[in-house]
Amino acid sequence: MQYFRVICILSLAIATISSCRSTKTIQTAIAKKDTTQVMIPVVDHHRVDSIQYIKKVWDTILKNNIDFRTFSAKIKVDFEGKDGKRNDFNAFIRIKKDSIIWVNINAALGFDAFRVLITPDSVKVINKLNKTVQFRSLESLKEVTQMPLTFTDLQNLLLGNPIFLDSNINSYKKDDKSISLISMGTLFKHLLTVSKDDYTLQHSKLDDVDAIRARTADLTYGDYQYKNGIRFSAYRKITVSEKSKLDIEMEFKQFDFNVDLNFPFTIPKNYKRK
Repeated sequence: MQYFRVICILSLAIATISSCRSTKTIQTAIAKKDTTQVMIPVVDHHRVDSIQYIKKVWDTILKNNIDFRTFSAKIKVDFEGKDGKRNDFNAFIRIKKDSIIWVNINAALGFDAFRVLITPDSVKVINKLNKTVQFRSLESLKEVTQMPLTFTDLQNLLLGNPIFLDSNINSYKKDDKSISLISMGTLFKHLLTVSKDDYTLQHSKLDDVDAIRARTADLTYGDYQYKNGIRFSAYRKITVSEKSKLDIEMEFKQFDFNVDLNFPFTIPKNYKRK
C-alpha cells in the first residue's frame, strides 16, 4: 500500500510530511527560521505601500507559472516511509495539458513495474508485478494522498508551479535573498517563499487550518534550469504528514516541453481487475 501511495503521489505530483512533530503555525515557523526578520503586517501605517508591494510579488508569481502544451520527464525518485526504509525507482512522466498525466514506473532491475493513466475524472493503474489493473476515480486518490488535490493541482505539482494559492494574504517578509507571502485559505495556512532576484519558487509550507488534524505539507524547489525558454525546477523535496509520514525526493534527469507525445496504455487480457 505504501508503494502504491508513493506512485499516486508522484503521479499526482505531490510531496509530503517533513516530520512527526505536531503542526506549527506559520508565524512560529517563520520566527524560528529567522528571528532577525520582523513580520510586516499588511494593516499598518505603511498599508498602501504594503498592498502595492504584495500585489507586485503576487502578479509576478502568477506570471512565472509554467504554461505548456505537453511535458515529458525522466525522474529519479527516493522515498522513505513510516518504517524508516529508503527505496528508489525511476519514473517516466508525460503530460498533455489539462487532459492526461501518464506515468511509467521502473523497478530496481529496470523493467516496467507500474503504469498509471490519470485524467480529470479517473485513475487507471496497471500493476505488471502481479498482473492486475485498478480503476479508480480521481476523488479516491484524495484519501490515498491525504490531500484535496484536483487534476490541475497534480499537474502543477509535477511542473513545479505553486499549489493551493490564495490571494487572502495576511502579511509578508523579505530579506536579502527571498520574499515570503503568508496567506490564510479555507483549508490551509500557506507560507510561500520565492527568490528575491527572479521570483522563482523556493519553498511552500502548508499547515491545515484544522489543528486537530495536524496535517502539514512541505515542498522545496531547487536546481533551476532552462529548457525551450522555460525555467524549471529539476529538484524537489516533498513531504506530507498526518497520521503517517512520507518523504520523497525527486531529481529530474531529463525533461522537455511542447513536443509531440503518445500515451500507451494497453491492458493485457489476462490481467485481473482489482
